Amino acid sequence: MEIHVQELPPIGTNAIVLIDPSQKSAWVIDAPQDAYRWATALATERGCTIEGLVLTHGHWDHIIDAHAFADAGIPIYGHAEDRPLFEDPARMASFAIPGLELRPVSVQDWIEGGQKLEILGHAMEVRHVPGHCPGNILIYAPAQEAAFVGDVIFAGSVGRYDLPGGDFAVLERSIREQVYTLPEGTTLYPGHGPTTTVAQEKSNNPFVRPE
Repeated sequence: MEIHVQELPPIGTNAIVLIDPSQKSAWVIDAPQDAYRWATALATERGCTIEGLVLTHGHWDHIIDAHAFADAGIPIYGHAEDRPLFEDPARMASFAIPGLELRPVSVQDWIEGGQKLEILGHAMEVRHVPGHCPGNILIYAPAQEAAFVGDVIFAGSVGRYDLPGGDFAVLERSIREQVYTLPEGTTLYPGHGPTTTVAQEKSNNPFVRPE
């Protein structure tokens, strides 16, 4: 399985495409601006069809292009705790960039912590990691030693907890119980910035130390 990451506008949010050319299939994680154009071009180049879009959470910069996937008939997955953000993104206008069109997202498949998702023939685990916002999830792919974590944790930092629905105590617990319990060699793919590893963050993250 190939993992492709692209930082996209307007504030440098990562979109991720998982591709298996042998299956002619692809999945997308998060939909910042221009994600649909980038993901479909990449999938077409590799001879693949996009089978699903997983939204790690409902903040505007991760869902702004989701409507384009929905319009193309691509199933969208997300956590129900962020349903208000998916269905009424205009409530985020006060902390979005002025002038952006924030369109509602139609999530067809609500996923929960502990659930397994079959993606490109691999069983991947959904972990619920609130604190940045109520519905943040991560997707753990054990066969690839990878986790796609949204905005719960970054290289040397953590997600904001001063936005509506944020809570540092909840975020800290999510990181300790759901991120730091992954195998230490797991590569973390955050919603912003470069990749890191569980071991690196357990050793050096100044915001959340292991218990």
